[in-house]
Amino acid sequence: MPRWWGFFLVITGATLWGLGGTVSQYVFQEFSIPVNWLVSLRLIVAGLLLLLVQAVWKDRRELVRVWTTKQTAIPLVLFGIFGMLAVQYTYMASISYGNAAVATLLQYTAPVMIIGWLLLRRQSRLTVRDAAAVMLALGGTFLLLTNGSVQALSVPVPAVIWGLLSGAALAFYTLYAVPLLKQFSALVIVGWAMVIGGALLSFLHAPWDIPAASLPLSAWAALTFIVIFGTMIAFWFYIESLQTLQAKETSLLGSLEPLSAVAATVWWLQEPFGTYQWVGTLFIFSMIFLVAVKEEKAVPAPAAKAKKRTHTAS
Repeated sequence: MPRWWGFFLVITGATLWGLGGTVSQYVFQEFSIPVNWLVSLRLIVAGLLLLLVQAVWKDRRELVRVWTTKQTAIPLVLFGIFGMLAVQYTYMASISYGNAAVATLLQYTAPVMIIGWLLLRRQSRLTVRDAAAVMLALGGTFLLLTNGSVQALSVPVPAVIWGLLSGAALAFYTLYAVPLLKQFSALVIVGWAMVIGGALLSFLHAPWDIPAASLPLSAWAALTFIVIFGTMIAFWFYIESLQTLQAKETSLLGSLEPLSAVAATVWWLQEPFGTYQWVGTLFIFSMIFLVAVKEEKAVPAPAAKAKKRTHTAS
């Protein structure tokens, strides 16, 4: 596969991820779609489609082999519940209370949480680059949420809480799946994790239990975009780009997810964004670039690829 095709795939995948969050905000606002239903629908359908891709174009034996031992089956179930389901649900809940731009940017505090966890476990030292990333993340989050004023939050408190929980869930998601991804295709691990998480959430709101007697065509079009383009194709393209691009390149281009979410939220949904919030957004983007470049230098190639395969399944 030529490098230009890898660039096309990662740019398209990251952009679709961001747009998927903004379209989710649209269906929450316009059609009062419950978070539980959308997340269960999104996970189950997208997960089954990813497993279908694995069965048709990859090694289909991996679909069963991952379940043959407790050493892989139990971690996969835990990853599906506390990784995949947690990151998807908290992200969507943050969008439903606030907006896609803020939810996506708060989710991108995950790298700083990972740095903190590794420092606590004494698996890493605090470097100048790490300290700068933490300061940028904290400063950017403060400006994003307050718009420069400490008198009141510019974002509803529930949206902030769910957004920060989304960042924590993404940090767990990123770290926990690495051993599994060293043994199996990312399509297998993420596809099964989506199905597991969606199946569990189905006990609260099954995907076939449509929340309204009749949804308009525009609602179904938006839901189709979220599931097919904003989830399944976005993740598939991002994974495939790793076949020809370096981890640093996919990390940097993956930053198009929050950029596309912010742009679509501000210009399509007409969400207000103050000057200080734009400065905060710039801080968070700077943090992402710092961490992305650091990871490429510090992590050996196979581990870096495995880590990036788990990155942002929002």
